[in-house]
Amino acid sequence: MGIVARHMRVAAAATLLMSASLSGALAQSVEAAAERLKTIATEQGVTLEWDSVDSSGSDGTISGVRVGQGDDLVPIGDLYLEGVGESDDGYTIATLTMDDYFIGDPSGSVRIEGIEMTGVLLPNDNVIDNYGGSIFYETADIDRIDVTVGGKTVFEMTSLYSVISQSDTAGKPMEFEGAAEGFMVDLSMIEEPDQRAMLDALGYDKLEGFMSMSGSWQPTDGRLEVAEYDFTVVNAGSLGLSLDLGGYTPTLIASLREMQKQMAANPDADPSTQGLAILGLLQQMTFHSAEISFSDDSLTNKILEFVARQQGMSASDIRNQAKAVLPFALAQLNNPEFTTMVTQAVSAYLDDPQVLRVRAEPAAPAPFAVIMASGMTNPVDLIKTLGVTVSAND
Repeated sequence: MGIVARHMRVAAAATLLMSASLSGALAQSVEAAAERLKTIATEQGVTLEWDSVDSSGSDGTISGVRVGQGDDLVPIGDLYLEGVGESDDGYTIATLTMDDYFIGDPSGSVRIEGIEMTGVLLPNDNVIDNYGGSIFYETADIDRIDVTVGGKTVFEMTSLYSVISQSDTAGKPMEFEGAAEGFMVDLSMIEEPDQRAMLDALGYDKLEGFMSMSGSWQPTDGRLEVAEYDFTVVNAGSLGLSLDLGGYTPTLIASLREMQKQMAANPDADPSTQGLAILGLLQQMTFHSAEISFSDDSLTNKILEFVARQQGMSASDIRNQAKAVLPFALAQLNNPEFTTMVTQAVSAYLDDPQVLRVRAEPAAPAPFAVIMASGMTNPVDLIKTLGVTVSAND
């Protein structure tokens, strides 16, 4: 029995020692993850400070967090880290949440509620550009954002989320999507007489709607496709954007990040010189296509009727006047084919407002260097260079 008891005591001591060592290692991971978060924020031009980091196993709390630029820091509360670990690519956090944020006084306030990220990766320097040069996450959610002025809510957004999916299959792009299920902008606070008269005539005391976006990014060749970026305002219309670029590679991201560091270190440098340097880097990219569209939901006819009342005319007269003036306005482009295309599209849209679409899609991907050269020497040629088309109700 004495031997058994001795072995039991040794086993207990060993277990206690292993637990203490593991707890210490996990605590170091939490603190190291917090420091890595600060480093990445700094590289993005954001200052991040806090009062303390406390840990319990693989979970931790970063207390008294302050964020901002330079010495202008704003307290945002505490960050809560759950499931902190480490992978070959960096520190991982299963779930990262923060306190509801509020700042304000009787004149105005901002409140952000329900902030959470899951599947967070704080990438190491050698792989960070493969994740877009910053923090990677699988999901990010904000329950609500409210902005008040004088005690009245002038802006709110609800159920804002984004999802990023990194493919496990080699050669497949990283996909992303996001949405805000609702937003509201109160326009009653606008007091400028002309703007107030127009909004009253259009019947917009507030704007309500939603937004959504989706796309993909392929790190190997830098192909960035924003397939959808739509803003919808109820009883007005939907503005849609899409973009397809090449060459936004991890190497370019690293160069842009390094330039950002240099600009932050030299705030008094000539902005024009810095701008030219950025444009020089962007010449590595290529333009594949872009599109902007507007899907009408009564806004067009409301504007025609408003202008008609202002001019003492009918909406039909304003519509016909616009169709007649447009060819002359486009004549200076010295591109009869384009003028005819735009005139026909706009005329069809004004007669029956459904969708107006402007698309740029060159026959072959256009290097930014070519686009910039064309824009500086003969801007009119950009229409041909980019393959611009205008259509309606398609």
